[in-house]
Amino acid sequence: MKRLLLVLCLFRCLDLVAQPSERFVKIVVSPDHADWQYKIGEPVRFTIAVYRNNVLLKGAKLRYEIGPEKMEPTKKETVTLRDGTLALDGGTMRTGGFLRCIATVEVDGKEYRGLTTAGFDPQTIKPTVENPTDFQAFWNKAKADLAAVPVDARMTLLPERCTERTNVYHLNLQNINNSRFYGILCVPKKEGKYPAILRVPGAGVRPYNGMIAEADKGFITLEVGIHGVPVTMEPVVYENLSRGPLNGYPAANLDDRDRYYYKRVYLGCVRAVDFLTSLPQYDGQNLAVTGGSQGGALSIVTAGLDSRIKRLAAFYPALCDVTGYLHGRAGGWPHLFTGNDLAYNNKPDRIKTTGYYDVVNFARLVNVPGRYAWGFNDETCPPTSMYAAYNVIPGPKTLDIESLDPGHWTYPEQTERMTNWLLAQLKGEK
Repeated sequence: MKRLLLVLCLFRCLDLVAQPSERFVKIVVSPDHADWQYKIGEPVRFTIAVYRNNVLLKGAKLRYEIGPEKMEPTKKETVTLRDGTLALDGGTMRTGGFLRCIATVEVDGKEYRGLTTAGFDPQTIKPTVENPTDFQAFWNKAKADLAAVPVDARMTLLPERCTERTNVYHLNLQNINNSRFYGILCVPKKEGKYPAILRVPGAGVRPYNGMIAEADKGFITLEVGIHGVPVTMEPVVYENLSRGPLNGYPAANLDDRDRYYYKRVYLGCVRAVDFLTSLPQYDGQNLAVTGGSQGGALSIVTAGLDSRIKRLAAFYPALCDVTGYLHGRAGGWPHLFTGNDLAYNNKPDRIKTTGYYDVVNFARLVNVPGRYAWGFNDETCPPTSMYAAYNVIPGPKTLDIESLDPGHWTYPEQTERMTNWLLAQLKGEK
């Protein structure tokens, strides 16, 4: 059991703060603006430095390429670094977006890679995804269909996970299409009324441990999975599911807006809110949603769909402006319209479905205070796609880009700032 809990905790950490490991050779790519941001038409210069043992590595053969993120490079070259450094004219951009410089060296048979991404007036980035005229009508009907389904909550106490202050349960709820929605519920033992937090998951298939630490501080917490299977099974079960029936789930039934995989997922998040707001321990006012990557997307989606959500904290959201690739720029994860998937998905019915599920169109409905965080070097959820969603949010919003270099991860300091903000908001603190 201890081994299983260790694995569960590891999975949870990987969701939001999975930093890259240190490497023997480091490549540092630096822009000439400290904030990595430029005006449209303003030139950027990149400096590349290669270090081994924290000393510049002389004579290394380096490949570099420069171009809009996720697109074919507009400039590339292989050079030998005499003194370990190289200064480059990176060019500019004529529209809002991101220009990326990627550098690679081979040392002792191993490749090492570094990159930096310059932003050009990212606040001007506009979405490419269609906003269907019946978007709200579609989701209002879906929520009405869900409301007709009994919640049928089933709670199983997990004594081995309970603490002195918190009871921990395996929870499953009735969802649409006779499916179930599972998660780990944590409820403070002390009698009283408490704020609540819904944590929605990053992509993949895994077990969950629950937000026990936050519950110990006086919060009701619910950490959910999205795949309609229990979240307390052995890790090997999820490995088999991810390689078998759930392989490629983000594109499942993309040709039909009523059968697309994420319809059940989005409504499952609403069902989780139904449950949390029904608890007698809930304070009736303070409910937040948070998550990273796919969970960042689900945080925005849930806040857009459900007015009972009063705060959200989203890390590097996926599923944003996925049609960007069809307009000559980066689109969001799961990259449905690029590479090997382009020919299969580039069809009118599939493109139309994305409009009903793209985070951009839910972001337009978010009116509650939200805090967001990502880095410019994210190659999984390109910043172009995330800004396309962020820029249309009408509600109060704060973007934490104090740390610009993260890829698809966050520094512990960023996570701490976001968590502290969220908990303080739920407690009514300034």
